[in-house]
Amino acid sequence: MTTNPKKMRIKILTIFCLCLLYAGRASAQWAVIDPSNIAQSIINTSKNVAHTSTTATNMVKNFQETVKIYEQGKKYYDALKSVNNLVKDARKVQQTILMVGDITDIYVNSFQKMMRDENFTVEELGAIAFGYTKLLEESNDVLTELKNVVNITTLSMTDKERMDVVERCYSKMRRYRNLVGYYTNKNISVSYLRAKKKNDLDRVLGLYGNANERYW
Repeated sequence: MTTNPKKMRIKILTIFCLCLLYAGRASAQWAVIDPSNIAQSIINTSKNVAHTSTTATNMVKNFQETVKIYEQGKKYYDALKSVNNLVKDARKVQQTILMVGDITDIYVNSFQKMMRDENFTVEELGAIAFGYTKLLEESNDVLTELKNVVNITTLSMTDKERMDVVERCYSKMRRYRNLVGYYTNKNISVSYLRAKKKNDLDRVLGLYGNANERYW
């Protein structure tokens, strides 16, 4: 049985409408609470951390802007998590957007700890921030692709074409989420090795926790 493309678009768009209602914004437009805008704002502040932080104090100050945007965006993601009983297709859209929140969580929480880690220099932290920024940019590109699926200009797409895009975006985002977790662990492992040489492993384990305690 063929599904009406317009009805399918409305079904996918329902997830955004529900999320905005939960967040206290009764509108179904991306422009009101646009997860790609949240992600882009974090990317912009992360670029400042990576490129303009010449001292530890300066880096902390720049990163505070990232944390501020992250905390504002977290309300959106928390509201989205609370939306239940979605149809399968809308659930995939929800999960894809939530993975952007996961990526941001890993970045912000991990980098905050790295800035307190004596085993990293300011220059190294800048390079790490640059790596996170590139991964954030690429994951936001996927989010933009997903955004276009619910855009009114794509009504000519068939049901299958629309769902193929959703599935492709979901798979891509899952790879980026895993990659950010891997990138984080590789950077933390550098600190572990340095701490081990200095017989300071307990301090680093206390900062990051062991592998079983980290959710990524």
